[in-house]
Amino acid sequence: MDLALFAAASGMAAQQRNLDTIADNLANAGVVGFKGSAQGFAELIAPGGRGLGTVALGPRVLFAQGKLARSAGPFDLAIDGPGFFSLLDGHGRRLYTRDGEFSRNADGTLRNAADYRLVGITIPNDALSVTVAGDGSVRATFTGGSRTLGRIRLAEFAAPEHLRALDGAIFEATRESGKPKEIIPGTADGPKLHFGMLEESNVTIIDAMMQILTAQRAYEANAKGVQAADEMLRIANNLQRG
Repeated sequence: MDLALFAAASGMAAQQRNLDTIADNLANAGVVGFKGSAQGFAELIAPGGRGLGTVALGPRVLFAQGKLARSAGPFDLAIDGPGFFSLLDGHGRRLYTRDGEFSRNADGTLRNAADYRLVGITIPNDALSVTVAGDGSVRATFTGGSRTLGRIRLAEFAAPEHLRALDGAIFEATRESGKPKEIIPGTADGPKLHFGMLEESNVTIIDAMMQILTAQRAYEANAKGVQAADEMLRIANNLQRG
């Protein structure tokens, strides 16, 4: 009966973590480039192969493609396919994101809302307009004509699911994710850039609400298991006293 109580209690704890993960997904459903996570589970096995309960393994980021939507920002970009924009923070740390909502800084660099700089491109202050092709080529128009300023390259990882999520749609490489590989967008079987568009979160509110209902039912079922095991222990104790 102690094992039954432990098994049910471990199931409650695992489903609570699952609910926390789904709630975080819902809270970020409107964040550009956000990738939802799913909680993994495993069975606790005692020596001899006897099951003891359930344990949550932690959230795993799901890098499914989000919908691309038109935007009003003059420097907005969306990635269609795998890959990440490479960013530098104020300390020179390399970070990665799918959020392509950029604005031009006074020094000509493109920066996101957290003031992280997009690697590889600087736009002169006298540029009248800028366009970005599907292969990442950045072309600017000036009073005397137009010219190509450079090319935006993307970073790709062998195991992106092992990237460390920092804040919203910002990620950091880990040993498990592998080192980033620089790729040029626009190839026949590779990612493409879409100028004037943004990638929405891949979290859908309806799916998340259904996941919450499923997790709540699982939590309630385990809670009833705890109550039943507790009642059986109470009865057994009363019988021993009698």
